[in-house]
Amino acid sequence: FAMAATDPQVLALAAQITESREQDIPLLLLKLKGILSGPSLGCEESNKIKQDIYDYGLTQYCLLVLKQDHSQLHGAWATAAQLAEILSHCCVGLEVKEDPEEFYKKFLPSAIDSLLVLGKRLQARFIRAMKDKGKQDFLHWFQIVTDAICWLFGGHIQLAACVLQNDHFLQLLITDDVETAIIMMSVFHNILRINSSVLLQVEEETLHSVLDELVYKLSSTTNPAVGSAATKVLLLVAKSCKQLVQLFTARYKGLKGLLSKQWTGRGFDREVNQLLDLLYLEQSCGKGEMQKQHQAACIIQAAWRGFQTRKRLKKLPQAVITLQRSFRAKREQELQHLTKQKEDEALKLQMQLQRQRAMRLFHERQLALLEVVHASQMNKYMQEMEEKSALTIQRFWRGYRARRIFHQQKQSLKENKAAIIIQRAACKFLEKRRRRRPLSPWKEPKGLTDEQRLALQQKVDDYIKLHPASQMSEEMSKELHMQAQAKLAQFLLRSRLDQRAAQRREALLAQVNTDVELLMNAPGLAETTEKDFGAFMSRSIPVATKARQTHNTMLKYTRWPWWKKLGDEFMEDDVIPDDAINTELETLFIGGRK
Repeated sequence: FAMAATDPQVLALAAQITESREQDIPLLLLKLKGILSGPSLGCEESNKIKQDIYDYGLTQYCLLVLKQDHSQLHGAWATAAQLAEILSHCCVGLEVKEDPEEFYKKFLPSAIDSLLVLGKRLQARFIRAMKDKGKQDFLHWFQIVTDAICWLFGGHIQLAACVLQNDHFLQLLITDDVETAIIMMSVFHNILRINSSVLLQVEEETLHSVLDELVYKLSSTTNPAVGSAATKVLLLVAKSCKQLVQLFTARYKGLKGLLSKQWTGRGFDREVNQLLDLLYLEQSCGKGEMQKQHQAACIIQAAWRGFQTRKRLKKLPQAVITLQRSFRAKREQELQHLTKQKEDEALKLQMQLQRQRAMRLFHERQLALLEVVHASQMNKYMQEMEEKSALTIQRFWRGYRARRIFHQQKQSLKENKAAIIIQRAACKFLEKRRRRRPLSPWKEPKGLTDEQRLALQQKVDDYIKLHPASQMSEEMSKELHMQAQAKLAQFLLRSRLDQRAAQRREALLAQVNTDVELLMNAPGLAETTEKDFGAFMSRSIPVATKARQTHNTMLKYTRWPWWKKLGDEFMEDDVIPDDAINTELETLFIGGRK
């Protein structure tokens, strides 16, 4: 083509893209939309502009950008959707004369595949979106991409079979989301409307998978919008080829009952009745009960295959994510290794340069000294320099040796420090234990000095002078003495009687406790023997039994492990806690006179 006939806008844009950075190219490609919207669509000028865009490689640029990671683009998914629309408009109406095989057999199928992949990603983002605004944006971009696909195979009819045979189209159709499912069924409807014989060009397995999904949507949902779209597509399929009607009646036996029972009276009865008429017309040609069973089995298989396919497709994103994660990790390791290798090489080069620079400075200093120092003083100067060098080498060597010895003794130093901490804790514990030991109750009083004794005697004399004793006759003294002796004898007699009464009460209480315990442990009357009578009639047997139990308790206490006696560490060895004995002596009978 001649450069004079090229559109100046296309030429300027191509030059700008050539000189721009890679991340700025998507935004520059969006200018193609304004260039294409200038002349009226379908005219000769528009086709010439599309030819120029293709010749300068701008269409190929759009395809390459769509194959990249869309989340990294400026404008992200909105930019990708607009580029998809631009790509479809650039390809429709374009007639390539130079190397048409490259355009029709490689470029266009690759464009269809990229648009379907973009639609699959937008559909996944729409399903995972949480906010309503985000969902609506992704649905709008998904609609733009599907419209671009329809526009592309509308301009190139041979692409309809390519769309149906693409695995991504089936993945887009197999979804539980209502809105995207309706859009994909409308795409399928447009394919059949543009090229009704396309179903005979695709493989049988692909055709069965698509029809299985449509029948599954009719059987698994009650949404009238999904049912209407699926019914219209099935009706168009049945009208396009009589062989497919036979396939419906043979493969989906319960389809007529499903349409008549579930989808009659839902707002699209005309399409339902037309489809039922076609199915009954085909069935009227004659089919037996075996075919009905076969069709029922096919419906079950279709549902099962749809379920298995969905299950497999749900696992694919996780596998892809795992693969991408491992690839990114491996690439990151390689980059780190290369970076470290470069740093090591740079460090070696820098050390070599520093060494050369130091050697050069040393030689320069030597030459300068030869000029300054007199020849007679050279030997003395060289000797001093040798001594300084030797001292420097020794100093570095001693430091290195001291550091190495310190690192070798580091573990032993830690052990010594730990031993010191343990010894300090043990000493504190022993000191506290010594402080808790009871002191002797008797302490010898300190003696009085002579001055303290004289002061105390003076206080006594003064008190006697202030409080003189009353004079008492000898008879009164004797009488008072006799009264005191009588009261003392009376008190001693009363205390002895009280002591005997207390002993009697204790004996009675112990006897009652012993009798109660014997009665509680006594066998029934039917099991009583003469030996049991002796236990109630004799008082020595219970006493001996309790004494034996008390002795066993004492022995058991002496055999206790050390950790049970931690609280009794300051107790004498022959002293047993009163609580351990009182629990056994509370019911012991102590003999006494009644």
